[in-house]
Amino acid sequence: MKYVKLTDRLLKIASLVDKDKRLADIGTDHGYIPVYLLNKNTIQYAILGDVNKGPLENARKEVTRNKLQDKVDLRLGSGIEVLKENEVDEIIIAGMGGMLINDILKANEAVAHTTEKLILQPMQAPEELRMFLYKNGYKIIDEHLVREEHRLYEIIECKYEGLKEQDIEPIYYEIGLKLIQNNDPLLNDFIENKIRINQNVLKKLEGKEGQGIEDKRATLNKKIDALNDLLNK
Repeated sequence: MKYVKLTDRLLKIASLVDKDKRLADIGTDHGYIPVYLLNKNTIQYAILGDVNKGPLENARKEVTRNKLQDKVDLRLGSGIEVLKENEVDEIIIAGMGGMLINDILKANEAVAHTTEKLILQPMQAPEELRMFLYKNGYKIIDEHLVREEHRLYEIIECKYEGLKEQDIEPIYYEIGLKLIQNNDPLLNDFIENKIRINQNVLKKLEGKEGQGIEDKRATLNKKIDALNDLLNK
């Protein structure tokens, strides 16, 4: 049996899957996470979905190599539209943009709303994903940071609870409240990196004029102040 070696990001995502669950891995690519969890007997069964034939074929080869065909269903299609209600207990949607994750959740609300837990790992626009979750009845259960090479990744565990639209300070769309409450070991590095990014954007505006530029400068300064406040709490 060939055990899959996961990267730090994938290993962290895998660690958040609860034992003895039926799992869907959406945008599965090579199927590394479900194969790893099945080999460890952590999960009962997995549905591997991808919108592209190439990655799904890669996943099929990985599943076959590990002799897991009887515990896996491979499905070609878009997002969670490949799933029916109550087919799985937990869903991973990782390695894609926050806006795309929003669209995936909207495209099949029957599944998104009845799943025990969603494990989401946005590569871009995590603030848009958090805003969507807060405004559309989801409860953020927990959040995590993981470092892989030179990048910090955000992982959100959530579930739909039909909550009223939650109105929160905009800075908490950027820096998850759970990261602060848990005092995540990588939190300070994460905030400092956000400050650097905003300061770099601010520098690029030097010497430029106009109302739009002034408005952008004011927004960036406000965000930097809010991030510094979080850093100094």
